[in-house]
Amino acid sequence: MAGEPTVGRPTTGISSMATRNLLAELAERYARQTGQRVLIESVGGVDAARRVTDGESFDVVVLASDAIERLGAAGRIVVSIRADIARSPVAIAVAAGAARPDIASEAALRQAILGARSVGYSTGPSGAHLARLFERWGIAATIAPRIVKAPPGVPVGSLIASGDVELGFQQFSELMHLPGIDVVGTLPAEIEIVTVFSAAVCAASTQPHDAQAFISYLASAEASSAKRAQGMEPA
Repeated sequence: MAGEPTVGRPTTGISSMATRNLLAELAERYARQTGQRVLIESVGGVDAARRVTDGESFDVVVLASDAIERLGAAGRIVVSIRADIARSPVAIAVAAGAARPDIASEAALRQAILGARSVGYSTGPSGAHLARLFERWGIAATIAPRIVKAPPGVPVGSLIASGDVELGFQQFSELMHLPGIDVVGTLPAEIEIVTVFSAAVCAASTQPHDAQAFISYLASAEASSAKRAQGMEPA
């Protein structure tokens, strides 16, 4: 760990929804070990990046690595204090009890998407990857009327459970605990989408030492079991 935290004002942070459960668990563990509280607000990734860009006073930000890089280019993080913390696969889900489509291969998944009444995904990095995949498959125009994009902060799984989406895609960590849905599996290996999530100290931080100590904990081997329990792998 990069030094010991100074126990006092809580370390604050913001993250996307994909890492909400992971960060809540690790923040609790960290507080028990060090006495330093960590308060993380989890919102849609687009909103989180905007709020950091707007200069809100957070100590730590945890987002997909490409979003962290953009914040670095904009001068909103301390680029020398960042770490990749977890790798997260994209999974596919249907309503609980619904027939499970064949997703064993790229061709099978393409057919499942073409046959779905509606297809849902998020506005985050997984959604951007899927949109490019649909273009490459030559089906983007065909399925465009059936695409449902979840608003920032709204889980795709909730749209599946409510019947608004038949076939949904999102980070496995965001789907695995939601009621009313069944996770069919992750994308086939040949088109696997894995998002790397990174943590960085915000330029607006008033206690960068404490922020760095927490980031070191997030990236440590000690945090690996929590990552796997939340459907991720250590980065």
